[in-house]
Amino acid sequence: MATKTKPTDEFRDHISTVDEQGKRVWVYPKKPKGKLYDYRKYVSYLLLTLLFAGPFIKINGLPLLMLNVVERKFVIFGVLFWPQDFFILVLAFLAMVVFIILFTVVYGRIFCGWICPQTIFLEMVFRRIEYLIEGDYTKQKALDKMPWNTEKILKKGAKTVVFLLISFVISNLFLAYVIGIDELQKVTAEGPLNHKAGFGALLAFTGVFYWVFAYFREQVCTIVCPYGRLQGVMQDKKTVVVAYDYGRGEPRGKLRKNQERTEGDCIDCNQCVQVCPTGIDIRNGAQQLECINCTACIDACNAIMRMIEKPEGLIRYDSEEAIAEGKQWKLFTPRIMGYSAVLLLLLTALTTLLLTRDEAEATILRTPGQLYQKTEEGHIKNLYNISVINKTNHDMPLTLKLLDKEGTIKVVGSELVLPAQGIAEGVFFTEIAKEQLTGMNSEIEIGVYHGDELITSTDTKFLAPAK
Repeated sequence: MATKTKPTDEFRDHISTVDEQGKRVWVYPKKPKGKLYDYRKYVSYLLLTLLFAGPFIKINGLPLLMLNVVERKFVIFGVLFWPQDFFILVLAFLAMVVFIILFTVVYGRIFCGWICPQTIFLEMVFRRIEYLIEGDYTKQKALDKMPWNTEKILKKGAKTVVFLLISFVISNLFLAYVIGIDELQKVTAEGPLNHKAGFGALLAFTGVFYWVFAYFREQVCTIVCPYGRLQGVMQDKKTVVVAYDYGRGEPRGKLRKNQERTEGDCIDCNQCVQVCPTGIDIRNGAQQLECINCTACIDACNAIMRMIEKPEGLIRYDSEEAIAEGKQWKLFTPRIMGYSAVLLLLLTALTTLLLTRDEAEATILRTPGQLYQKTEEGHIKNLYNISVINKTNHDMPLTLKLLDKEGTIKVVGSELVLPAQGIAEGVFFTEIAKEQLTGMNSEIEIGVYHGDELITSTDTKFLAPAK
């Protein structure tokens, strides 16, 4: 009986979609089917529904998500962020990076195969339309090889038109996440001639999306995406990946009737290769650069195993260590639970930070070039400039109060009114009895109130004569 050995690493010397002459090898994946593929469809349709519904969902009058880079205004889960909140966004970014690293260390590239927008749009939208118009992989190959005739023109033309329309819709969708659905509807109603630059950018992004999903495709995952390049340093032998059980499958051999089988369970049918959307052979080994853990090969292999009456799971979710040692991978281990606890703590800390953030942020500074003033009662007055940023979607009349000392505050001119998502600026006098002051530069705390609610507070300096 032949010895069962682990496949060699020769495949790591080249990319599966590039031939020896450096030319692109076009991938024609077979249409996948199976239990896991059905699960992926349900997840994808749910995420697509949320993605397209997102711009229309509002919390407290604000969008669920808006990333307006031009106006430097960001809304996340109905919470408005300004450049002054940059430190929160930095913390959120760092938490996301740590989350991605820890998640990948434990669970591999599940994100790539199940959640990534690139994969969802390509495999669950564009690829399915392609199957509908051109047929399965063998028909697509034949169509590409045949000369230009009526059938080819009609099919290629129909696919191009549909792809362009979907790309245009996606461009509008992402624009809605930048400027907001209300502004997008306004721009649409006013027509492209009144917004030539914006409409030109929209068409440019439509072209980019079409090129990505109609031509570039899996190259995004293997060439452009940094996550795929970094997975090798974020994963180890304990990481859960889509893997081939070479101990059970090797040596490979074709299935022959009425003959005792001495080879492994792999009958070398190549079904796992034919369904792969990135053109790899999962049997070459785990943690391949191009593998996005989409599970198409698992469904294909399980179907063959059922046909030849062998146990399913020759290709499965497992760790390289478990396969090498012949162990059963366990979902709940101290390592997995520990990393999962860290992920939960990161998300909890970030959520707490967002929920406890002030609704407004005030900057109060002494008016430049102004000294203190003395009143007839012997009190000291300072003149201040105030600027308040509203992080909510409603107007707020403001009042100012001293929080740590007895005194009065009088606004110069009209009452301070903070507009929704806007900025209010004003000037005010602060008057404090001299005996409450500790020196020439005393620290005072001023609270900004909306009615009886303290929405924010800030410290500033109060200038007084030396005692």
